[in-house]
Amino acid sequence: MLLEGEGASRGVLEIRIDRPDKKNALTGAMYRVMTAALADASARADIGVVLFTAAGDAFCAGNDLGDFMNGPEGGAAAFAFIRAIAAFDKPIVVAVQGLAVGVGTTMLMHCDLIYAAPDARFIMPFVNLGLVPEAGSSLIAPAMMGHAKAAAMLLLGEPMDAQAADGVGLITAIVPRESLENHARVKAAALMAKPPQALMLTRQLMKGDPILLNARIEEEARLFRETLGSAEAQEAFAAFFEKRAPVFRQE
Repeated sequence: MLLEGEGASRGVLEIRIDRPDKKNALTGAMYRVMTAALADASARADIGVVLFTAAGDAFCAGNDLGDFMNGPEGGAAAFAFIRAIAAFDKPIVVAVQGLAVGVGTTMLMHCDLIYAAPDARFIMPFVNLGLVPEAGSSLIAPAMMGHAKAAAMLLLGEPMDAQAADGVGLITAIVPRESLENHARVKAAALMAKPPQALMLTRQLMKGDPILLNARIEEEARLFRETLGSAEAQEAFAAFFEKRAPVFRQE
């Protein structure tokens, strides 16, 4: 899952999500690998940038629901990764193609340069699953794109295409699919060429005070755990696995 130097520039740690047969849905084990990679990159003086890429035709289909519902370990690993990427202290570049569902979208809100293929689709379907948003997205998304656009994604669960995402500032630019990863690697290398202290301090200033964000992440996590055990979530997950429409309101 991890690449360092294999296509990546010197000083860039590339984290590649590589489960294309499942559209890169994340398991607890995958979350733990990514969290450990971020900790390693933060601690190493020779690493100045992290680059996320993904194999196949999708960036990330979100959580592997079977793994996530199999016990508390999956949820704990997911929230550990969220805390790690939110607190990460070096620039993060991302190349996104195809679907970016759930955490596949919310993780981007903690990244810096996000390049998307024209077929990228960003979806935050938490309410559809009887859940609440995570990764601070309930705070960041309205601030980034305005309440109305955020409501379409978070309340209705509507997808946002690459052009719309570019318009609201969720991504940096749209890049042709055939050159997407190379473009992201070039930009990661460009960041490595910048003066590191000035780069780090500028990023800190852009991110602002982390206290409010961290408080929201923890509040979302608390409510996420509560709603995960609710009748609404049980119905939503049952409908998903049974391939039927959920029924949340009885006539």
